[in-house]
Amino acid sequence: MKYTLLFLSLLLAGALHGQEFPKREFRGAWIQTVFQAEYARMTTDEMKADFSRKLDHLRTAGMNVILFQVRPEADAWYASSLEPWSRFLAGKQGVAPEPFFDPMRFLVNECHRRGMEFHAWINPFRAGTSGVDHLAADHLYHRHPEWFVRYNGQLLFDPGRPEGRQHLLDVARDIVSRYDVDAIHLDDYFYPYPAGLPFPDDESFKEHGKGLGRADWRRENINRLVRELKQTIRDVKPWVRLGISPFGIYRNKKDTPDGSGSDTRGTQAYADLYADVLLWERSGWIDYVIPQIYWETGHEVAGHVTLARWWNENARHAHLYTGQDVARTMKAGELGKKINLSRALSRVKGNCFWPANEILRDNGGVADSLVACYHRYPALLPAYRALSSRRPSRVERPRVSRVDGGYALEWGVKKERDEEHLPRYFVIYCFGPGERVDLDDATKIKAIATRPACFLPARGRVRSYRIVITAVDRYHNESRGRRVVLEL
Repeated sequence: MKYTLLFLSLLLAGALHGQEFPKREFRGAWIQTVFQAEYARMTTDEMKADFSRKLDHLRTAGMNVILFQVRPEADAWYASSLEPWSRFLAGKQGVAPEPFFDPMRFLVNECHRRGMEFHAWINPFRAGTSGVDHLAADHLYHRHPEWFVRYNGQLLFDPGRPEGRQHLLDVARDIVSRYDVDAIHLDDYFYPYPAGLPFPDDESFKEHGKGLGRADWRRENINRLVRELKQTIRDVKPWVRLGISPFGIYRNKKDTPDGSGSDTRGTQAYADLYADVLLWERSGWIDYVIPQIYWETGHEVAGHVTLARWWNENARHAHLYTGQDVARTMKAGELGKKINLSRALSRVKGNCFWPANEILRDNGGVADSLVACYHRYPALLPAYRALSSRRPSRVERPRVSRVDGGYALEWGVKKERDEEHLPRYFVIYCFGPGERVDLDDATKIKAIATRPACFLPARGRVRSYRIVITAVDRYHNESRGRRVVLEL
């Protein structure tokens, strides 16, 4: 064991040499609920404790965003009047936790308390992974079976039916209205992955096709959904973002007349799932995109490096983050290579890890590596300046006092007319004598606080520090700093 630890220490020391630590970086993890049977065996208290444990471990590993699957099968991991409780929550669809609690409300509060964002991950069209026998009596399928189709053993909303798309908009409006979520997140399931069978949308195409070819009509159905979903969110809370994690290949070069696709050979988001992701991001309909480029760097069909560079060149408007498959990455020994690539590419501003459970069980030492090296220092999220570029007001009247074991910092917060520009959290930087005050240096971030107070432990022999405190709003715009001198 001691030799393994020595090797890991040497490996991380080498990784740290010359390492740059970005001050702003999206560090997300997906927590799935579909097919996760363990929750149904938990009591309410056990589930709360399990969620808290997971969030603590993910926060320690440097994560600042949790993407939690709150709607796996047109059902809900929250109290909803539109859809039944998920069967993956209590074991049977339509059954609430007992004693009652609202998992999404609990998770939103716990994430924010830890300084993490909560993105409500919803699957837009899947209504049943294995037929209809498990559906609750009040499931929408029983009231409107004409809105649905069956394909490859699954029950799906027909994307060509306007009523089904409107239902999803209603679901999103309900979530954003009642919960303090930071984003609505969609994954890669639009039209289903091809299974050698024709998709059964003849009736909806005949009724709503309006002279378009079927492929263009299908893409327009998804385009309309994404456009209207963004507008729905904006109308309720303009600071809540819309993010999508599409399949990693947009189009293959050989399948595009102008050769603009990636040098890959595989399923395509554009042609097979009818997801025109570049149109969405260029039109401002999505705020971030996380292509699922899960393959190894030298994969012969869809290399990670090839795809990361392609997305970096072509996704020029929405925030761009890289989707990483933890198990494949660690098996290939490519964690550092992939993270360093993401940091070297000009438009990539972070990574999202699939799934969170692989980090929680430290597959291949991934959590240890993130803590010791790649996420050694905290990071703010990239600012969504396309939504708002206004800085929040500076903090007021910072003061410091000696307490047992260290120092207590407190400061005031200026009132704002708009909720969106109120401080969401505060950043505390610490500079020693002779050090230049550089708020772009992530290594000087000593704490990120979610309220206007912070404890700093007494450490080291330096007798004087300059502390700088900033406020950050919901768009992650940062205020100018306010200084206070800490004399030991």
